Parts: sequence; structure tokens; C-alpha cells
Amino acid sequence: MQQLHILYPLFVMAALTFYITIRLAKVRVRAVLQDGLKAAYFKNNRGGEPPEYLLRSEQHYINHFEQPVLFYAICLIAYITASVDLLAIGLAWLFVATRFIHTYIHLGTNKLLKRKQIFIYNVIILITLWCEIFVRIILK
Repeated sequence: MQQLHILYPLFVMAALTFYITIRLAKVRVRAVLQDGLKAAYFKNNRGGEPPEYLLRSEQHYINHFEQPVLFYAICLIAYITASVDLLAIGLAWLFVATRFIHTYIHLGTNKLLKRKQIFIYNVIILITLWCEIFVRIILK
């Protein structure tokens, strides 16, 4: 098993975050040009009533700097400590896949029950990955 394989999901996760960043920029422009939100609103996120799609996009962007940070950390820990195995790589890819699904739901239909379920799966996967790497490190 090559340790390097744990980094591939990191690059895909970063690409998803970059996509969400670019999408947010487009949504902000749309809110100003099409929905009449004053550009000054973005100075302090005050002074106007932003459309729901903008608030959802902003919240989703923020979400990608919360839980995924723990994902980046554990993958890097696994790589640095040479604790990568097939299970870790599988969990990492599963985490990324569920983040894609979460993005699709949140920025699409935004069905709360489906979003909640995928979020719970995401948390379980991440906790499992942390536990798996922790056990591999202490058993070395």
C-alpha cells in the first residue's frame, strides 16, 4: 500500500471546495445584478435582505471549513506517520463521496432529512477514520 494514496482524496476534496468557492462568487454576483441586493451588503453582511439561495450557498461554503478540516488533518497524520492502509483510503474516499452528496443535496433540493442523514454518515465515517488511524499509530 502506497502512503501517497491517502492524499488523492484530499485533492478531490480541495477541488470540491474550490468549486463551491467559485459557485458562491457567482451566486453573490447574481444576487446583486438580478435580485437587487446592494453590493455594500457584503462589507459586513448587513444592510439588506439576501435571497435564500445566497444564504444557503454562504452556509455551505462555511461548512467546508468545519468538518472537512478534521478530514484533512487525519489524512495528513496518516501520511506523515506511515499509517495508511486500504481501510483508511476507503474511508477517505467514502468521506469525500458523502461530501459530494451533501453538496448536491444542500445546494440543490435542500431536503433537510436527506441532508441530515448524509451528514450523520459523514460524521460516522470521519470518526471511524480517526479511530482507525489512532489504533494503527498506537499499535506500531
